Amino acid sequence: MAELKALIFDVDGTLAETERDGHRPAFNQAFADTGLDWDWTPELYGKLLKVSGGKERMRAYATEYLSEFQVPSEFSDLDAMIKHLHATKTNYYKQYAAAGKIPLRPGVERLLDEARREGVRLAIATTTTPANVQALLENTLGAESLKWFDVIAAGDMVPKKKPAADIYEYALEHLNLPPDNCLAFEDTNNGLLSATPTGLKTVVTVNEYTKAQDFTGAKLVLSDLGTPETAFTVLAGDAGAATYFTVDLARQLCA
Repeated sequence: MAELKALIFDVDGTLAETERDGHRPAFNQAFADTGLDWDWTPELYGKLLKVSGGKERMRAYATEYLSEFQVPSEFSDLDAMIKHLHATKTNYYKQYAAAGKIPLRPGVERLLDEARREGVRLAIATTTTPANVQALLENTLGAESLKWFDVIAAGDMVPKKKPAADIYEYALEHLNLPPDNCLAFEDTNNGLLSATPTGLKTVVTVNEYTKAQDFTGAKLVLSDLGTPETAFTVLAGDAGAATYFTVDLARQLCA
């Protein structure tokens, strides 16, 4: 029977509603600052989230949604424009995080604290940039929280982003643990597809952008991690008698 030794978390949409409260408004502000008339509405953004990675998402929008788009003259090419937009957007995201506009999802801080008390290691596997991870953690859990995670696998540390398995393979390699001893937490189908080939069992906590996606193969699909006061809703899988996510439940799922 496999022993739980580590929890591996996605960030965007999993630790916090970063897509809704951080990334989408930051993208739109970056577009406005650059003089573009792009406006990523919630409905459009939900479609664009099928593409993992902010730079990749902008490229897909420019090439697949805007057949007659011309790169503004101040940029040498599309790559240069995307690089500028992404840097501007990241600065806005960090400002939103510092202002407390991107709170953690229900149960996240409680589960992280419990895992640390129980000696269960923590890791992150995300397509977002290290700067975004740092901004979120420091402004929700404090600067010391960066040290809680043995591995922070993020952004361009690997060649291919989710749904490729690269980021989870990187996290497992640097944890020096087999997948049987770990449990992954995701919020998207792309994330589940990334974790599954490595052999990781995965818990999905859905959000408004992802609730209609296909999570076949997930160990458990939940509304959120829940709290002692507010129970989660089990959408697929078996949580037993649990009403909120605990390390004990993680151990049961890992085993």
